[in-house]
Amino acid sequence: MAIHELTNNPNLSGQVRLIDNITYAAVDGEPIKMTILAPWTQRFPQKYTTTPRPLIVFVQGSSWRLPHLGEEIPQLVQFVKKGYVVATVQHRNSLDGHPFPAFLQDVKTAIRFLRAHAQKYAIDPDRVALWGTSSGANAAMLAGLTGDDPAYETADYADQSDRVNAVISCFAPMDVEDTFAQSQNVPGSDLLQFCLFGSDTSKWNQVKAEMSPLKHVQSGKQYPAFLLFHGDADQIVPYHQMEEMYNALTKVGAKVEAYRVKGANHERDFWSQAIYDTVAEFLAPIEHPTVKDN
Repeated sequence: MAIHELTNNPNLSGQVRLIDNITYAAVDGEPIKMTILAPWTQRFPQKYTTTPRPLIVFVQGSSWRLPHLGEEIPQLVQFVKKGYVVATVQHRNSLDGHPFPAFLQDVKTAIRFLRAHAQKYAIDPDRVALWGTSSGANAAMLAGLTGDDPAYETADYADQSDRVNAVISCFAPMDVEDTFAQSQNVPGSDLLQFCLFGSDTSKWNQVKAEMSPLKHVQSGKQYPAFLLFHGDADQIVPYHQMEEMYNALTKVGAKVEAYRVKGANHERDFWSQAIYDTVAEFLAPIEHPTVKDN
């Protein structure tokens, strides 16, 4: 039997490195983590020079609890192979005594951390996209609409910007009051509201409005480009919220694209390769024309 032969891969082309358990901030001694997907060449900086790549920051939906970092990693690997660095980020858990705007502050801190460490992780700090699902998409939309707003900044990496070039939203709560009205009979909904909005119920409407991306859209502001997806059979966040957000952004002249996913519920049957391909096409303007790791 003949011994077969394959050619080696001296440039490590197509190989992806997972850098796990990165602490990007700590609040009251509580570490907040992220995971980074980077080209394999980034592991060997003495031998390889990795061209800085555009960054995708991904926030997994979690009902504003602690996001599970690994949920979308198998699908996000394809974006590293397309030429990106991808970071999936956690934020503080509202059920552990961290009401709004803790989760938003954390996502913004993660963006600033990644800019501060751009050289270490082969990131181009001028090309940053923010992508979220469900409550993570709520955070992404809020961050995109409030770039460098001091109301939501922490002292961490204060010399860096939290502005982004693009935002991708998948089935985001755009109107938080409407979202909780939809889910009022879901077990745990009341507890979650107390944890998110605080114990003083007289202030809930004010907090819900501040936490609603729809309420942040203003004319005369410079916004990133937005890509919105929502299933029209969503049983958690009503589909009409995406249409309202699309109309609001269009009205103020923001760059926005929106996709109705026919028959899709929340998460579950929403996902397909068509979603990822649409995201890749939308993000193409922030890609490097060619990415060479040598």
